[in-house]
Amino acid sequence: MTIYKIALLATCAAGAMLSAEGAVAQVNPPATAQSSTPVAAAPQAAAQSGAAQQPTPAASDEIVVTANKREENLNKVGLTITAVTGQALSERKITSLSDIASLVPGLTFASSPNNTPIFTLRGIGFNESSLGVYPAVSVYIDQVPLPFPVLASHTAYDLQRVEVLKGPQGTLFGQNSTGGAINYIAAKPTDHFEAGGDLSYGRFNQVDGNAYVSGPLTDRLRGRIAITGLNADGWQQSVSRPYDRNGKQSYLAGRLLLDWDPTDRIRFSLNVNAWRDRSEPEAGQLIAIRPQDPANAQPQELVQPFATNNDRSADWSTGALAPRGDRKFYQIALTTAIDLTDDITLTALTSYVHFKQNETIDSDGSALDLNDLQNDDGKIHSFNQEVRVANNAHSRFRWVLGGNYEKSVTAETQRLRYVDDSVDSAANFFIDDSGVQINQSIRNYAIFANGEYDILPKLTVRGGVRYTNSRNSTYICGYSPGDGHVADLYNYLGTLPSLNPNQTPFTPIGPSDCYTINNQGVPGTPFTGTLQQHNISWRAGLDYRLTSSTLIYGNISRGYKAGSFPALAAATFAALQPVTQEAVTAYEAGFKTTLFDRHVQLNAAGFYYDYKNKQVRGKTGDPIFGILDILTNIPKSSVAGGEADLTVRPLKGLSLTGSVTYLASRIKDFTSYNVLGNIENFSGSPLPLTPKWSGSFNAEYRYELPSGGAPFVGLTTTSQSSSDASPGSGSIVLPVSAVNTSAPGLVHPFLIKGYTTVDARLGYEAPGGRWRVMIWGKNIFNKYYWTNAIIADDAIFRLAGRPATYGITFGFKFD
Repeated sequence: MTIYKIALLATCAAGAMLSAEGAVAQVNPPATAQSSTPVAAAPQAAAQSGAAQQPTPAASDEIVVTANKREENLNKVGLTITAVTGQALSERKITSLSDIASLVPGLTFASSPNNTPIFTLRGIGFNESSLGVYPAVSVYIDQVPLPFPVLASHTAYDLQRVEVLKGPQGTLFGQNSTGGAINYIAAKPTDHFEAGGDLSYGRFNQVDGNAYVSGPLTDRLRGRIAITGLNADGWQQSVSRPYDRNGKQSYLAGRLLLDWDPTDRIRFSLNVNAWRDRSEPEAGQLIAIRPQDPANAQPQELVQPFATNNDRSADWSTGALAPRGDRKFYQIALTTAIDLTDDITLTALTSYVHFKQNETIDSDGSALDLNDLQNDDGKIHSFNQEVRVANNAHSRFRWVLGGNYEKSVTAETQRLRYVDDSVDSAANFFIDDSGVQINQSIRNYAIFANGEYDILPKLTVRGGVRYTNSRNSTYICGYSPGDGHVADLYNYLGTLPSLNPNQTPFTPIGPSDCYTINNQGVPGTPFTGTLQQHNISWRAGLDYRLTSSTLIYGNISRGYKAGSFPALAAATFAALQPVTQEAVTAYEAGFKTTLFDRHVQLNAAGFYYDYKNKQVRGKTGDPIFGILDILTNIPKSSVAGGEADLTVRPLKGLSLTGSVTYLASRIKDFTSYNVLGNIENFSGSPLPLTPKWSGSFNAEYRYELPSGGAPFVGLTTTSQSSSDASPGSGSIVLPVSAVNTSAPGLVHPFLIKGYTTVDARLGYEAPGGRWRVMIWGKNIFNKYYWTNAIIADDAIFRLAGRPATYGITFGFKFD
């Protein structure tokens, strides 16, 4: 049993022993959990610990958030935050990570060729597809980290709300929050019996459902069980095989919550959640062929059909290389809150995550084997411990002190097939199959402090600091899966004076040995390295309450994202060097105001980010194979922008919300290879995956009938302007060549064009919410758009957004 599993069990046991010594006490009173206007502070225990509390119906649309690790009214927090209630998530059929991005101004979602999600918030993101790398936008469930992007795949169900905190959040939420933090707040166990759910049927024979049961188990113990699941036929159509389909979805997720208040001063909240996803990974849309070795362009790749301008058009390999997926995840998290005194509370958050995947991914968008991952297998084990103390939220000086410890182990094994690619040539000994194994042992610890002081009744000064120490020890082995071609090639390369100038002798590598050439020009040595770094994140800010309903705020902060190693089948050690930690210094000012008797809510902010050593997946010129992927740092870049959102309630039951974000991102200093293998100075280019404009509009109308029932209708539009898929790539034109081919009308293969999608819903809710029926549609005008454009060896392909989907949902509730 590993040390972090032992620690988790020890924490649970310690909590049980403490509770056994306590006296019987009454259950804590409930905390209000929905507000967009000032609301009385939550009870002391909830405000300080983040432990589960029961929401009570609010008289207004109030939202309480935990951005400062205390429950506070959204309008009293001097940060830019987007908060969406669980009811809104349910009514808009928000179930995926891409759906979450459509709700949040400035947040973009991109797919990756390895089926790993990429979030970018206000231009801050990490477009890396490896399994075991930290994102720039961190994700939490009830303040407990989901440290790697793939772990959050099926979290958006049975939620009380979602909070998205913008800008560096390193002082309270740790490193790797240079872009911001997404905090999922699960719906909590209730102090009365309640059950409900819904069942939907939609396009592509999609059947999905949600259900929950909640209530008291004893006077002091409450529980909640929630499940969700979905099955759907494939939505992609093969270009070369018209009746073949890909993109089947099949997943099941569940969550168990237990809240136990054994004494007046001790509270526990246990969250056990798990999911399994057997969905088929999305296939790409082939749009161009550019052989890396023009002299060895394969005849079959030059006549490969391209995808049409249709979101369903794609292609993929068959047989052993057909897309398949199997991902498994579980997490155990315990939150313990102990009131040490009437004014000070100790909170401990202990969690353990286990993840495993076995996938086959077509990463070239064609029916050929140009760049196919026959196996993309991996594991993640992650233990996290946070301990903090905080004083009463009603104090004039409010403080939090704490520390974190993380121990994560990741492993990823990939087998890459490329028999139809130009690299499979006589000069390369006809290699067509290679693999890479990367094992990482990551250890992070940190201490932090945060404080707020009311200088005057209307003026508050805030500050925070965190010291983080991180270490990543990595083992990388590029290997031949056993066919001998790779071993033969690298045994030959090891004898070349151009690569091994000292003619260092070496033991010939075998068919399945590590092959990568080391710094002395010798093949066969696994790459090992340790990246040890530390940093100090900080934040300072002022809040001024101009009136009881208007807050003006300003912040200066710095955050860091840890460096990492690439998961690449690299030819030489040079391509396996890690990227160093990146840093963002952010300057922001904004306001939040409620007008006209709470019929209007207006929020706006302007910001400037000074970005150092931004981490990106770039290109390098390899002496053997031409242009290959690497991880690299952009030394200097910046993002300047602003955003605003307006909510108007002109009539009873009618709500209109609009938001807009403007981002002017710019690379200041970066010279490297572009995606086509040419050295380029990228100064002046925008950051990748960062549209200049994005926005959304949502209209909701609900008419209360005398009987108590209510018909409702809603419409949501989401828009964004064009962006580059990688640094400086949006303006690149594919060179004219006898062997370069592309889809008709293609000009800029790496430009992600702007788009607008429209969702709609129409339904009726029975009196008391006993049942509800709704007809819904997403992307109802079937807008063709894509979220990423990628070059993989000879293939250039897109990853498209989903086509129009629609269906009907029936919901029910018992209490």
